[in-house]
Amino acid sequence: MSSTFKFIDHGKGGASDCMKISEQSSMLEPTGRQVVIEVHYAGVNRPDVLQRSGLYPPPPGASPYLGLEVSGVITAVGPDAKDRKVGDKVCALTPGGGYAQYCLADERHCLPIPEGLDMISAACIPENYFTVWTNVFERGGLRKGEKLLVHGGSSGIGLTAIQLASAFGAEVWTTVGNAEKAAACKKAGATHTILYKEQDFKQVAQETTDGYGMDMILDMVGGDYINRNIHTLALNGRLVQIAFLEGSKAQIDALPVMTKRLTFTGSTLRPRSDEDKGKIAQALIEKVVPLMEQGRCTPVIHAVFPMNEVSKAHDLMESSRHIGKIVLKIKDAI
Repeated sequence: MSSTFKFIDHGKGGASDCMKISEQSSMLEPTGRQVVIEVHYAGVNRPDVLQRSGLYPPPPGASPYLGLEVSGVITAVGPDAKDRKVGDKVCALTPGGGYAQYCLADERHCLPIPEGLDMISAACIPENYFTVWTNVFERGGLRKGEKLLVHGGSSGIGLTAIQLASAFGAEVWTTVGNAEKAAACKKAGATHTILYKEQDFKQVAQETTDGYGMDMILDMVGGDYINRNIHTLALNGRLVQIAFLEGSKAQIDALPVMTKRLTFTGSTLRPRSDEDKGKIAQALIEKVVPLMEQGRCTPVIHAVFPMNEVSKAHDLMESSRHIGKIVLKIKDAI
């Protein structure tokens, strides 16, 4: 293992061209239950774009650099590590720093590479599957036979939610921007697609359920969607908020929250404790990895960029033209 390694440095932040390849002069030293991973691929996520832009600072103690998920091979383990060993091929949720040839992760946040998946697909698992599992199934309590509306269905998060919800027996509606994205969502398992530029999702939801509405809505849009979501939910419905692409402030009519006994909840993943994330990882190993190995839910990959084209990867993310995941190739890409 080299004593130096390259990583993406976004400096003081700004537009996508602020990101440059830099070199760290000393190798990472794992402590506690940390492991060092030689990174093969790193997933690109919306929080990376927000952090680069100065809108999503990392929590205390986390790496100041970009990259929340990776796939690769463990090259070193901390003194308290007991579940992972040098040579293990893993994908991992990281506290940052994944856009690098080497990064640190807690061993509890590492998943084995599912049988039948390559390193590219594995790098797309942690951020999306951790997020969807904890929000849709743990917080939202989605059950077989329920009706779920997923906003932004063609995103990495959206397609993951569609696949998992379908695999566990829910019926899925989703909003998308065009016919191509609608087709991708149907292929992933959505039974109803709504072209949000042309159709009112509340009206479509009511019409296609004979006035029942949605048992759950997974929303990453926010803004005026919040009030529309509340009025789209059925009795005892749950609104789960995981992002605010259109802002977190909205004027809402809260009466339906009372009259329909609604739950409005949500969470962010990055600030959660190592123990919490470890519990999510274990649930994925037990309940989701087997589905992946059966081919019932696997990441949808839109594009792979070499490390030195990270700006292009972020530009694509910000354009919202992609369907599924955007990935950086790290190993042998410089």
